[in-house]
Amino acid sequence: MTENREFPKKQLLSLQLDLSKFEAATDEEKAQAVVMRESTTFFKDGMRKLRKNPLAMGSLVVLILIILLITIAPKVVPYTYDGMITVNGKRDKTAKNLAPFTYSKNEQAAIEAGEEIFPHIFGTDELCRDYFMRVIYGTRVSLIVGLFASLIVLVIGLLYGSISGYAGGKVDIIMMRIVDIIYSLPDTLMVILLSVVLSAVLSDALTGTIFQKVGVNMISLFIVFGLLYWVGMARLVRGQILTLKNNEYILAAKALGSSSGRIIWKHILPNCMSVIFISTALQVPSAIFTESYLSFIGLGVQVPMPSLGSLANAARSGISSYPYKLVFPSVMICLIVLSCNLLGDGLRDAFDPKLRR
Repeated sequence: MTENREFPKKQLLSLQLDLSKFEAATDEEKAQAVVMRESTTFFKDGMRKLRKNPLAMGSLVVLILIILLITIAPKVVPYTYDGMITVNGKRDKTAKNLAPFTYSKNEQAAIEAGEEIFPHIFGTDELCRDYFMRVIYGTRVSLIVGLFASLIVLVIGLLYGSISGYAGGKVDIIMMRIVDIIYSLPDTLMVILLSVVLSAVLSDALTGTIFQKVGVNMISLFIVFGLLYWVGMARLVRGQILTLKNNEYILAAKALGSSSGRIIWKHILPNCMSVIFISTALQVPSAIFTESYLSFIGLGVQVPMPSLGSLANAARSGISSYPYKLVFPSVMICLIVLSCNLLGDGLRDAFDPKLRR
């Protein structure tokens, strides 16, 4: 039999709280007690960290300013990239190889007569064309080449590398052997061969279109980037996926029934962002350099359309007399390349989950 034991009254009284010893929490103390972070997304969190990187934001500002310059300048400056300087409706043959912010004899006479002449900011070239507009349109072409080529490399390399790395086995072996074969093809020779072949095939098809101005050589360059330059991105993405696909959270996603596409898109690729961003950002200056040396050997944009590479090549002949002609396109190439590199580095630091605190 069990005995009924009465709970000691003194022990019961000791459990009572003395409310006089407690005070209401202040608003600051309540704020410190909140441990839950504000709901955010992967992209918003990465952009928040990117804004805290001064070098990356400075590079982004420089790129935006360059884009605004090449967009607004043709609407403000009355000169064209392929037309000679005219005074009173006549071509000015004295406006040849002018220094920056100088006028020809005919222009000075027109200014004395009361006419307003827009200054030549970068001077003129040997064919009496405004050099500032030549550099502006050359920057346009180089940026279009760099961005479009990087987009091609990103899309093809990302898809190919993701499938190869995640599938593994025989699929991975076959796909990587194809990559090895493509790696063995010389890109310069492919550009030359494609330019010769496509010049006969596409000349009539491009007539009357915007591609006629850039020429068949640039179309060949884009095709070469689509055929050859994506293999580096594919190898990097494949290597990252091979190291990630056997992690615990990937196995958990498979156990929950997630499809292969969702696992790659939601779980694997976000952890490869550092490689993807830095490779894409570095591909822009690489494409610009490729276009520059192709223009250097005469396989770039079609004359009279300029590019930064063709302008630098044309400035070599008069470098001792007119060194500024080489400085302007070279400085523009350096600004674009340096800004893309620093921005890519900042994107890697902001979007890489492994670098998060």
